[in-house]
Amino acid sequence: MNRPSEDELIATYFAPLAGPGTFGLRDDAAIVAQKPGQDIVATTDMLIAGVHFFTDDPPGAVARKALRVNLSDLAAKGAEPCGFLLGLALPEDWTAHWLAGFAQGLGEDAAAYKCPLLGGDTVKSSGSLIVSITAFGSVPAQKMVLRAGVAAGDRIYVTGTIGDAALGLQLRIGEAEDTKWRKCLSQADAAYLAGRYLLLRPRIGLREALRAHAHAAIDISDGFAGDLAKMLRLTGMTAEVMTLDVPLSDAARKILHDAPSLLETILTGGDDYEILCAVPLSQGAAFEADAAAAGIVVHPVATAMPGNVPPVFTDEEGRNLVFARLSFQHF
Repeated sequence: MNRPSEDELIATYFAPLAGPGTFGLRDDAAIVAQKPGQDIVATTDMLIAGVHFFTDDPPGAVARKALRVNLSDLAAKGAEPCGFLLGLALPEDWTAHWLAGFAQGLGEDAAAYKCPLLGGDTVKSSGSLIVSITAFGSVPAQKMVLRAGVAAGDRIYVTGTIGDAALGLQLRIGEAEDTKWRKCLSQADAAYLAGRYLLLRPRIGLREALRAHAHAAIDISDGFAGDLAKMLRLTGMTAEVMTLDVPLSDAARKILHDAPSLLETILTGGDDYEILCAVPLSQGAAFEADAAAAGIVVHPVATAMPGNVPPVFTDEEGRNLVFARLSFQHF
């Protein structure tokens, strides 16, 4: 198998993606200029084949997902992307063709989100493919939106729709092939759900609205119910969520009509990468208007109230729902 050396790999596939201050990736470090009056926000996520993506996913999609999960974190902090570091552990069977597709997808997203490559490391893995990205963003000094900060009476908002990625995963792994709900979906609906799992949409455009109005925010990576609980408990808050108020796509609603038991999957399944945030009631209208101006739909789903218990979910008949777990857990 004809493959480039490590130096050739970096020069061929990743040096063209490098941003200012990187010296063409020919040095061991890069210079990141800090803007006056700005704080640097850092976040990192690691993706492992067979855990966070499928081994036969297109390499460009793997690269985009690896970058976008970090951009989603930056979005929830109200931060502007400014660059990232890449750690890549390649398995024994990697090919130059795969790497070219990976670099192309990564470069296209880096350009689209104005988040250039600053450096990183490549190593050989004795097991699975591992992609680790550390992203940097900037916010006006002392203006980063924290997870902690929810106050009593705050309205809890969520962007987009919930549960599509979890349902898309069920389709992808084939668990639904012979079920009634799988057969109720059109090809377009199935493709939509599969796409929501494969490639998330970081809500970068919401950053200014969050900085202006939100007391707290978190991106939904592990599950709507669990991530809501994480944000609320940091300040001793809870909430009651009517499931009818949780925004769902048309495809998800069709599935729930035929398979109501999948409501738990929708609310706890993860990979939504939407943003949950808490906004004072007095600023709700302004927040909604600013979000709409940024092209992002937000939905109020609950009101925060004091309480040291997880949020309560009720169905359309007012019955409390009990879930096996609130969100995905690695351990």
